[in-house]
Amino acid sequence: MFKRDVQNLDTVLQQLMRRHGLETPLQQHRVVEAWETVTGSVVARYTAAKFIDNQTLIVRITNPALKADLQMMRSQLTRRLNEAVGAMVIADVRII
Repeated sequence: MFKRDVQNLDTVLQQLMRRHGLETPLQQHRVVEAWETVTGSVVARYTAAKFIDNQTLIVRITNPALKADLQMMRSQLTRRLNEAVGAMVIADVRII
């Protein structure tokens, strides 16, 4: 009989995504989508745009007072967003 190397589907999919260069874009998308979960619905209501550029999540906030508060919380936001994804995806959050 043949001995088969049985692996979890999760492991196989991760290897496939890594091999084809899809792992990082997927994790970046997850960070962008986690913004509302991490910050809450009130902050999400004042969020105009969000995207990642060179490991920096750039977020456009329309409320000046909220923008100032979030700028002071940048390190906490970075840590909480990376924890939400389960990987070190971003190095900083820039509020504009």
